[in-house]
Amino acid sequence: MRFLKKLIPPDRWKLPVLIAAGIFFGLGLYSFYISNAPSYLGDKSETCVNCHIMAPQYATWYHSSHREKTNCNDCHVPHNNFVNKYYFKARDGLRHATIFTLRREPQVIFIKEDGKKVVHRNCIRCHSELLTDSRLLAYNCETHTFRMERNCRECHRETPHGRVNSLSSVPYARVPLPGSVVPKWMKVKPVAGNQ
Repeated sequence: MRFLKKLIPPDRWKLPVLIAAGIFFGLGLYSFYISNAPSYLGDKSETCVNCHIMAPQYATWYHSSHREKTNCNDCHVPHNNFVNKYYFKARDGLRHATIFTLRREPQVIFIKEDGKKVVHRNCIRCHSELLTDSRLLAYNCETHTFRMERNCRECHRETPHGRVNSLSSVPYARVPLPGSVVPKWMKVKPVAGNQ
């Protein structure tokens, strides 16, 4: 109880503290809204194109066979437990948001080492039956003999994204880009004479 009493400011500071807290709370809510933050809690692939530089990755995934069964998080986020999944999403998302906010996004996006490990584990998680099917191994044994020691990407590098070399690799791809966060009342053009 004493601890809580120490947090309460003196009477002359209550109003300025309430105003400052309200401003920070309001800015926090506005940042949450403008960044489309609630969408990142789900697994929709359209969320990945909230950042415009991910359009080629989305377009190439969308035209692959993986689109029928997976979304971006099925491959790019750990699935060993709930906490690890959301910790990885938060850590990676904050890194992406920081890079995008500071306008430091590269022309060509490369997956980081942690991401490569997650993708490899998810390949094995989803395709484990292909790695243990005796009929497939009899036909293709040499290729998958060292399947657990080798990285799936060594042979399947272009799955499911194909060759995404730059922002211009799929110039005519239609992707569901996010809508404007600018309120409609701000988009109204002033009438001549009312300026």
